[in-house]
Amino acid sequence: MRIQIDHITKYEYSQPARQLLQVLRLTPVTNGNQNVIAWGINFDTKGKLNAFKDAFGNQCHTLSIDSQIHNLTIETIGTIDTNTNSGVQKDVVETLPPSVYCRYSPLATPNNDIIEFAKTNMDGKERLSGLHDLMAALHADIKFDTQSTTTITDAKAAFEAKSGVCQDQAHIFIAACRAMNIPSRYVSGHLLRQDGNDYQEAAHAWAESYVDNLGWVAFDPVNAICADENYVRVAIGLDYRDAAPVSGTRIGGGIETMSVGLHVRQSQSQWQS
Repeated sequence: MRIQIDHITKYEYSQPARQLLQVLRLTPVTNGNQNVIAWGINFDTKGKLNAFKDAFGNQCHTLSIDSQIHNLTIETIGTIDTNTNSGVQKDVVETLPPSVYCRYSPLATPNNDIIEFAKTNMDGKERLSGLHDLMAALHADIKFDTQSTTTITDAKAAFEAKSGVCQDQAHIFIAACRAMNIPSRYVSGHLLRQDGNDYQEAAHAWAESYVDNLGWVAFDPVNAICADENYVRVAIGLDYRDAAPVSGTRIGGGIETMSVGLHVRQSQSQWQS
């Protein structure tokens, strides 16, 4: 499937901002499940864009701006060909061993309730079967609610509230897996919706867990499915903080207001192998 993405992040500052440094994790890489046909990053002010790979193997950029600005728009536009491997990640370049992803992280650390939830759904089961059961239970137990959490809400708070967005469900899933000593990591990316609406107010998030003899398998608790050809994988990390699409620092600027909007649509020009 050929997917086209147009992702815009806008910042507005109540006072002039200067010396901005943004880290952009907005660029997907080619692997066995996706082929990057074209990709570009545009911004509407004078600045420098430098590419680098982080410790997780993500394709990143730093955007540095020295002049005073009142607003900033960052746009990424690209085209990706995707295929499905039933959630199994193929030909992904790994920079770290799976055991690294057993480590607890600030947003994906289990408490006693999450540990009990993990045991209830996974104890005594073959790993892949247990992961599917965990995903289904989480999908049924956590209400999707865009108003109940923020980007700094951790797995414990979201699980207690029994509500949250894709980021929160991914964190709970990861925390539960780590409680069972299953390497698991956070994934940020894009989802081609099946309801005909190509406009979205945020990127998507899901999780990957390591299964012996299969490798990394992608689970999306919000939709209760393993990632298929409708998913574009962009960045990974221990939790959201490692894979956030845009993060950074600045001097000045007063109050910052950020808005995000993106179009994810299927291209009319279909890819055929």
